This record gives sequence, structure tokens and C-alpha cells, in this order.
Amino acid sequence: MRFVKMQGAGNDYVYVDCIRQAPPKNPAELAKRIADRHFGVGGDGLILVMPSEKADARMRMFNADGSESEMCGNGVRCVAKFVHDHGIAKKPTLTIETGRGVLALELRIADGKVHAVRVDMGEPILEAERIPTKLPGNPPVNVPLPQHGLTVTCVSMGNPHCIAFVNEITDQLVLGVGPKVEVDPVFPRKVNVEFIKVNRPDDVTMRVWERGSGETLACGTGASAVCVAGVLTGRTGRKITCHLLGGDLELEWSEKDNHVYMTGPAVEVFAGEWPE
Repeated sequence: MRFVKMQGAGNDYVYVDCIRQAPPKNPAELAKRIADRHFGVGGDGLILVMPSEKADARMRMFNADGSESEMCGNGVRCVAKFVHDHGIAKKPTLTIETGRGVLALELRIADGKVHAVRVDMGEPILEAERIPTKLPGNPPVNVPLPQHGLTVTCVSMGNPHCIAFVNEITDQLVLGVGPKVEVDPVFPRKVNVEFIKVNRPDDVTMRVWERGSGETLACGTGASAVCVAGVLTGRTGRKITCHLLGGDLELEWSEKDNHVYMTGPAVEVFAGEWPE
């Protein structure tokens, strides 16, 4: 099985072309083995590039623990690069079918290769029941989580996010509190947890504990949710730069169409063959 390792702002996945070769029979189990950083290829998970009846390609995403997720912002940028650079659809704009729906992507191309992608992430989901969370409010804004010592705001970008604005981002918060919030019963489908320090109204620093993967170097849907949460809580404007461990993402929550737009890098690291 041929694969390509790709990363967007350090959020790395193993990508498999399931358009020109047969898809794996058990992708959840494969994700756990191939994403292992000691005994496999290594990555935050597995992404399958599949045929679609409604878009240029379809993305299926599996976390490192084998669980399937609805959407990955950094991953979908890399899917767009894969689709363009590997000749599946050589166009300056692409559509990719995801668990969030069909997303439109604008490609930044140099020397025939994609180096960055602007993604229309769609409208944020703000109804608590659809996020989903049992916390009060539509959306829950500045809601105390006393059991974790946090005050949080919840947003879905097709997958659930719990955003905590803090004075300082520490390992104790990310690695200690993050995994406990992920599995708290107030989040019926678990949750991604973002810890945010606001540097300026247009500039934030973020670390993320991702549902099913642990801490990752970046999370595109998380950064998009942070952009929305910053506006809802009055902490930031509608355009921000988000500094993550793996690099920077540019976000805008547009007043014109209520969509969130994310721009960031997409990089192919290497290709190989998985023996099974």
C-alpha cells in the first residue's frame, strides 16, 4: 500500500490514495498501527483520499487511537495539495467532501506545487445540542468548569471544541487538565481542548489537546473555533494570527457570510510503501 506523509503546521498524518488503489479493509486498526511513532510511519493519524460523487475528492480521517473524526482543518489542506500535486484534479480551486460537508479550497501554487491553502471552513455551529455539549447556552460562553478550574467557551467546526482563555499556557493545563476535559461527561462525543493566550486582539498563542490523539502541534478546526470564541467573548477581532507549536495559521470569521476562513501551509514530507 503506497502512502504519503504530509504535515500542515506540524499536524502530521499518513495519507493513502484510495482513488487509484484499493482502500484498506480496516482503516481504524490500520490508523493505530501506521500512526505509531516507534513501530509505524508515525503521525497524528491516518487520512484516506477517496472518490466522491459531489466533490473533487473525499476525505476520511482517523485519529491515532483508531477513532474516526468528522474533520481536520490542517488535514484537508494537505488533501487538497495531494489531489493537485498527484494529478487527481489539477485546478486552482478544489472541493473536498468531509464529515462537515463539502468544503471549498483556494490553492496557493508555486512552480506547479501547492505550498499553502485557504479553506472555507463553513459556518460555526453554536447550538449546544449540536456541538454537542450539556453545558448551558447557545453557544456556551464563559461557562465555569469548576471541576477542572477553567472557564470555557464551546464551538463546533464540524467537530467539538472547548476553548479556555488563560493567562499562561502550561504543561499542567495541556497535558494534565486537557485529557480530563476531553472525556468529561458534559461532552457526549468527547471534545478537543484549546488553551489560548491572547497577545493582542489580532494575535493569539494556542496549544491543543486533541480528542483521540493527545497534544498535537496544530489543529485547524481548533484554531477556527478559537477565532469564533475570541469574538464571542470580546477578546479578539474577527481576523487573527494563531501561533501554534507547529507554525502559524491565519483565521477570519467573515461578517459577510458568517463563514470561517483559514489559511496555512501544506507540506509533503516523504512517500513510502506500507508492507501489508
